[in-house]
Amino acid sequence: MNPFMRPSKFLLVAASLLAALPAVAQLNDGKPDPDFTVPERLDLPYALAYALDNNFAIRQAKERIRQQEGVVLEVRSGQIPKVAASGGYQRNADEISTNGRDEAWSVDITARQVIYAGGAVSASVKAQRLSLDAAVLALRQVINNALLGVRTQFYTVLLTRERIKVQEQNIELLQRQLQDVRNRYEAGTVSNFEVLRAEVALANAQPALITARNDYRLAIEELRQVIGYMAQSETNVARVPEFLGTLEFNPASFDLRSSLGTAHEQRPDLQRLAKLTDAAEQGVISSRSGYLPTVSAFGSYDWRQAPAASNRSSLDGWTVGLQTSWNIFDGRATAGRVAQARSFLEQTRLALSEARLGVDVEVRRAISLFQQATELAESSKRVVEQAEEAVRLANARYSAGTATQLDVLTSQVELTTARLNQLQAFYGYNVAVASVRTAMGLSDEALPSGEIKYP
Repeated sequence: MNPFMRPSKFLLVAASLLAALPAVAQLNDGKPDPDFTVPERLDLPYALAYALDNNFAIRQAKERIRQQEGVVLEVRSGQIPKVAASGGYQRNADEISTNGRDEAWSVDITARQVIYAGGAVSASVKAQRLSLDAAVLALRQVINNALLGVRTQFYTVLLTRERIKVQEQNIELLQRQLQDVRNRYEAGTVSNFEVLRAEVALANAQPALITARNDYRLAIEELRQVIGYMAQSETNVARVPEFLGTLEFNPASFDLRSSLGTAHEQRPDLQRLAKLTDAAEQGVISSRSGYLPTVSAFGSYDWRQAPAASNRSSLDGWTVGLQTSWNIFDGRATAGRVAQARSFLEQTRLALSEARLGVDVEVRRAISLFQQATELAESSKRVVEQAEEAVRLANARYSAGTATQLDVLTSQVELTTARLNQLQAFYGYNVAVASVRTAMGLSDEALPSGEIKYP
């Protein structure tokens, strides 16, 4: 069953999604408030909720729905009677008068209704309603992609923040190592060379920390871009919230066969192309209507000034009738339009088949990356444990005099590398899980489950 209800009965799909998430944006006439205060703390659901209301791609997709609703209204006008009024007044010289008067006036009200148009009107209305359904599905796809971008960028913020912590831990270890070597040098147990080597190792670790801090600042700016936050208030320009959350490894599983089936059923882009294919079929019917006649009924009532010879000042009366037209031969213009419509229908069918193939490849790729990320995350946990133990043993052996300073520095570098690799692996795993869900056509985990409706 189609998870979307008739668009004309509702407003926008995103509003119902926002109802289940924290209220984060203050709106002014439907537009985001540029003076919205940056919160003290920011978690992932908060960022997703804000993006639903402020992300520019989502807002543009909403406007395309409103545009398509206007097209449906315009096309439906062919099914509704038209009522028009006209009037006129003129003054002229007696020499050219046709009614014995030097002035004339008339008023006319006419109603007209198309009775038969070869199916063109009904087909056009169906086609535009299907196009409106397609626009709603396009909005859903835009929301899925936009929220995947928000989730990924939020994970990037967490990743860069944790990298800072790892580099600070590394510098702290190197500072302790330097102090220990200096104490040993003052005691005369080591040479000045080992002090210099410890100082060089500490200095070489500083650029990585500086880079990590800059990466964190840039990640925050990119997150601000994907959620659509425009910091125009002076109090918000330099304000940075505390980002809540950690990069964790919570094992999940995806079956390829069921994932492919879910994608074929749930992917909004495939559903959208199916709607457009149905609309193209209606376009063929509309084009073929050129071979058939059109019939309209009309009725009018007229008021006009009576001739001077009449004993009345005005005349009025009604007129009703039928009007038909039929292009018996139009130079094969209709045949050309039918050929174009049929070709467009075939193109949409091919596009749908191509999209299905693309979805299959996307799902397979996402699951393959997920499997890789899972293996990397599992192995990184063991490596960090081993590297921490190696640092402990190297320090113990160095204190006992059975290991060199180089052994200690090397083990510390390897621990830092292992921690960074683990962060990257956990980040890749979380992004891979979100990517698989998006490839399957599922909504973000933070969104309410069940049927998505307009408010």
